[in-house]
Amino acid sequence: MQIAWLFPGQGSQKLGMGKDIIELNDAKRRFDLASNIFDKDLYQICGLQTDNNSDEKSLNNTKNTQICLFLVESILLDSLKSKGYKPDYLAGHSLGEITALYAAEVLSFEDCVSLIKIRSELMSSAVKGSMAALIGFDIDELRKLVESLDDVVIANDNSSSQVVLSGKREELENLSKIISCKRFIFLNVSGAFHSHFMKEPSQKFSKYLDDLNFKEPIFPVISNSNPTLCSDPNELKIRLKDQMCNGVRWRETMDLIKVQGDDIHLVEIGPSNVLGGLAKRHLKNIMISQVSSAKEISY
Repeated sequence: MQIAWLFPGQGSQKLGMGKDIIELNDAKRRFDLASNIFDKDLYQICGLQTDNNSDEKSLNNTKNTQICLFLVESILLDSLKSKGYKPDYLAGHSLGEITALYAAEVLSFEDCVSLIKIRSELMSSAVKGSMAALIGFDIDELRKLVESLDDVVIANDNSSSQVVLSGKREELENLSKIISCKRFIFLNVSGAFHSHFMKEPSQKFSKYLDDLNFKEPIFPVISNSNPTLCSDPNELKIRLKDQMCNGVRWRETMDLIKVQGDDIHLVEIGPSNVLGGLAKRHLKNIMISQVSSAKEISY
């Protein structure tokens, strides 16, 4: 059986998700280390917070969401490793790609925390824009409409029945009035991520990555910008550089996983079942598990 570990990104966070993993080995030290680097109490934000407001201490603030998700996912995956579990390959959705690189031992925990601090700050400072999810649509109609607009792109090609668009709010609102789809949902994000609106942050992020040493992965990684199995550390760095400005090709990632064999087991490691839900709707006859808390360090 082929095992794929999957790591979700922004949108999968849950209030209080830190409480579910804080008693796991090394969790408290990691929260303390990351909190010192970010100069804020990250466990308060993702472990104890009950009212998800919109200020600097909100879990939905990009500066907090990314690091809190990484902390939860990295603690869970290392707990699985300590029990002898291991994947055949790894993939992560947007931020989750960084967790995948950590799981493959391409980057250290400390490198990832510092990298995510830079990434989240750059994304938060980008030109403002919006994102919207579409469910139940005709892909040919959608592509034609998107091509006719200057400031809307397909940011996340998630499955045959769901995509996420990025762009100017006004153009997205206009598109919502003419596209035929089951649902058109604006997302609670602070920018038009995975689009040309991220050009300047992406350039700065690339320069930061230039100084990081990417080690050879212990498991192959599937990247968002180029969904093929990769074990070349230099290529993995190039692909991560390309990620911020380019779409997340998740549908192709799932298709690639499916052709690896007839007996596939997807394990989503994170606070919710976003990626598992996409896989259930897109793939047939595939085994899916979720590891989201200290109570279920197994599959």
